[in-house]
Amino acid sequence: MNPTPRIAVIGAGPGGLTCARILQRHGIPVTVHDRDTGPDARDQGGTLDLHEDDGQFALKEAGLLGEFHRLSRPEGQEMRQLDAADGTIRFHAVPEEHDRHRPEIDRGLLRGLLLSSLRPGTVRWGHTLRSVSGPEQGPRTLHFADGTTAEADLVIGADGAWSTVRRAVSQAVPQYTGVSFLEAWFHDVDRRHPKIAALVGQGSAAAADGARGMFAQRNGGDHIRVYLVQRVPADWLTEAGLSPQDTDGLRALLLDRYRAWSPHLRRVLTDNDGPYVDRPLHALPVPHTWAPSPTVTLLGDAAHLMPPLGVGVNLALLDAAELALAVTRHPTLAAAVHAYEQAMFPRSHAMQSLLDGAADGLVSDEPHGAAGSGGRTGGPSD
Repeated sequence: MNPTPRIAVIGAGPGGLTCARILQRHGIPVTVHDRDTGPDARDQGGTLDLHEDDGQFALKEAGLLGEFHRLSRPEGQEMRQLDAADGTIRFHAVPEEHDRHRPEIDRGLLRGLLLSSLRPGTVRWGHTLRSVSGPEQGPRTLHFADGTTAEADLVIGADGAWSTVRRAVSQAVPQYTGVSFLEAWFHDVDRRHPKIAALVGQGSAAAADGARGMFAQRNGGDHIRVYLVQRVPADWLTEAGLSPQDTDGLRALLLDRYRAWSPHLRRVLTDNDGPYVDRPLHALPVPHTWAPSPTVTLLGDAAHLMPPLGVGVNLALLDAAELALAVTRHPTLAAAVHAYEQAMFPRSHAMQSLLDGAADGLVSDEPHGAAGSGGRTGGPSD
C-alpha cells in the first residue's frame, strides 16, 4: 500500500471517529470532515448501550475500553416495562454488580472520548459535503459547501441516515417506517421531577398499548429523555395544525391520544422542560448493497439504517473497527474495502432482515415489546 494513502472520513459521529482513531493507532493518516461548526455545535442525543462483542470490541481496538468503562454507567442497564393502563411494572431487569455486558454512556461523553484520542487537527469542522466526484479508481474529489475541495484515495461515508457519500455508490434513500418519536427532556430530575425519576429508575422504562408507546431513559447529569412513540403519517404534526414548538398544543393533543393511560405515566406528556423534538423513523431498503468501488465505502447508518432498536451504534463501531483493521492488513485500499464489505454485507443484511418492520414493535403491548436500551435512539439522533 502507498505508505501515505489519503483517507477521508465524512462524519464525526461515533463510527467515523472510531475508524479514524484505529487508523491513527496504526500510523495511517486520516482526515475527518464534519458539517458541525465544532464539537459542541448541537446536542448529541441520548444514551447508548455498548455491547461486549461489537461496540466494546471496537473501543478495545481503539485503545479506549478502560476509559469507556470509567465513564459508563453499568446501572443504566436496568430495564422496566410498565403497564400502560395502571403503571405497574410488568417486567424488570436489574444488572448484577460489576455487570459490564452492555453499560450505558451518553452520546456526548462517547464523542468527547473519541475526539480527545485523535491527533490535533484531525477533524475539519464546518465542512458540509455536497458531492463526491472523480473516477472510480480515484483519486476522488470532495466538494464542500464553502467552495473548497479535497482529494482522497479512499472516502469513508460515516455521515448517517441522509449520507451524501452514499449517493456516490447507491441510489437508495431512507423510507419512513410509519412510526415516529416525539422527544421530551427532563432536567434536574431527582429534585424537580422525583416521580418521573422514580418511574424510570437508573436505566430505562417503557410502556405501550398497541397503538402508541413511551420509552424513557435516564441520561448522565441527572437528565431523563422520553420518546413518545406513535404509528402516524410522516406529516402528522402538519395534519394536526401544529409544530414541535407549539408545546401547549402538543400537550393537549397527546393528553387526548394517551387518555387511557395511567396518570403516573401521563406526567411525561405534561411535565417536560422545553419544547418537543419530532423524530420520524426511517430505514434503508432491505437488503441495502452497492456495486463495489475501490475508493468509496460506507459504514453505520450510511450503509444500513435500521429502526432504532439498540444495535445501530454498536454496528457502526464494529464496521469502523473492521474497516480500519482491514486497511492495516491488506496491501491495497481496494483489497481492504473488498474484505471489509464481504464481512459487513452479510452481517448487516441479517440484522436488517431481522428488524425489517420492527418499528411496529415499539408500540406493541406484548411483554418486552417496547423494552430496549439507550442505543435505540442512535438512528434518529444521527
